[in-house]
Amino acid sequence: MIRSAIAVAATATAMPLLMATPLAAQQVTPPPVTPTVAPASPMAAPMLAPPVITVPPLSDAQATLLDKLLNSDIVAQGLKSAATASTTAPTKNELVRAALDHARAVHAGRLSEADFQRDWGLRPPAYDPTPAFADAVRQDRIAAWFASLPPPYAGYDGLRKGLQNYRSIAAAGGWSPLASGPDFTLGATGPRVIALRKRLAAEDKDVSTSGDKFDAGLLDAVRRAQRRYGLNPSGIVSTQTLAALNVSATDRVRQIMANMERWRWLPQDLPRDRIQVNIAAAVLTVFDGDTPVQSMRAVTGRPGDETPMLSSTIHSIVINPPWNVPTSIATKELWPKEKANPGYFKRNGFKVIGGTRLQQQAGDQSALGRFKFDFANDYSVYLHDTPSRAKFASFSRLSSHGCVRLEKPAELANLLLKGDPSWTPEMVAAAVAKGDTVRAALVKPVSVYLLYWTAFASGNGQMNFRADPYDWDGILASKVEARTARQTIAAR
Repeated sequence: MIRSAIAVAATATAMPLLMATPLAAQQVTPPPVTPTVAPASPMAAPMLAPPVITVPPLSDAQATLLDKLLNSDIVAQGLKSAATASTTAPTKNELVRAALDHARAVHAGRLSEADFQRDWGLRPPAYDPTPAFADAVRQDRIAAWFASLPPPYAGYDGLRKGLQNYRSIAAAGGWSPLASGPDFTLGATGPRVIALRKRLAAEDKDVSTSGDKFDAGLLDAVRRAQRRYGLNPSGIVSTQTLAALNVSATDRVRQIMANMERWRWLPQDLPRDRIQVNIAAAVLTVFDGDTPVQSMRAVTGRPGDETPMLSSTIHSIVINPPWNVPTSIATKELWPKEKANPGYFKRNGFKVIGGTRLQQQAGDQSALGRFKFDFANDYSVYLHDTPSRAKFASFSRLSSHGCVRLEKPAELANLLLKGDPSWTPEMVAAAVAKGDTVRAALVKPVSVYLLYWTAFASGNGQMNFRADPYDWDGILASKVEARTARQTIAAR
């Protein structure tokens, strides 16, 4: 399978490398003891039962190869932390069941429907591995079939290689945590500098471990590390930098495992025109096929008001949108402000509707700014402008109630409306200036993906990490391993 990458630096856009190659997709439950599979699906049950597909009997050589592939690939694909030896050799029927289960996990995600949290709104397409597996057995091409299973993205390949590297680091003992203390940078000397060199060298082969002086070379290494972690590359080793460096190698392994599972939730063929938001890094990128054509900073949901993972389609842009305030925000935040400072509503353009509902009028004060990008979803979130611009200058931009605020909404609006003679950039600017609320329907709706990437490889293979603000990585990695353990038992 040929895998090409989107030509975009991960440290610049905080989006992983992508490429999609179409593959067939249906899904079935594991086969019974005899190698005949009756299709069904926990993720999307078919309305009509398709024909039963019989898997040809495995030869002894095929059984040996399949057992070897399963034992290595289940770890390589991030489905569990480490290999475990079985005390009994599996039967051929058990190998068939295990192979089909493994194929579904690698190709379309390890989780079952019950494992998903509500705000993990992405769901993998249904996938039936049985036809391709049966064909691989008949043609004696089991190894090639195995190689075709993983998601066809360069970003997934990068994580798989990174997983192997960080597993090796963890197996060798990982790294020692750095001691807390005052901030230090260029010119510092002593034991903390020696420890810093050793810690950085564990992930950066260009770092020298000799010397106790914080010199220019070490300054560059600290800045490289800060960029890998999405921090301000100041070269100053402060609290945030220490916290990132002190995440253990074992936890980095689990972080990579969680992100590999999220890749498996994506379709095999992504839409050519699409918008992707990395929630954890708070960055939006617009793609034309494999080419990024626009990127900007964003503000995403703070912990407690998480921005959900989802996919949808932007169908229209509201210019000068009013803000219909969600009841939870009105009750917890705005009504107390009015009570404490009477006249707050009037000064900030709010009006009370029906006695309790609040609406903020369109204009410079509106929390939605001048643009709102609408797409259907079950979470009442959208992309929008904001009059509060200061947060975009920060490296930590998780501050919204769940919607995605945009640094350059006018530029995005003009890009999405490009080619529509009814909405030239001049017409958009005139509509904004007039102040009336109008809706501009997109002639060509655009797919949008809200994704949670906290680990990804850059073009040179270097792993990049972001903080896990919602604590989703550990939860997901545990669910993946637990589901793998249950399915392994079920296959025997």
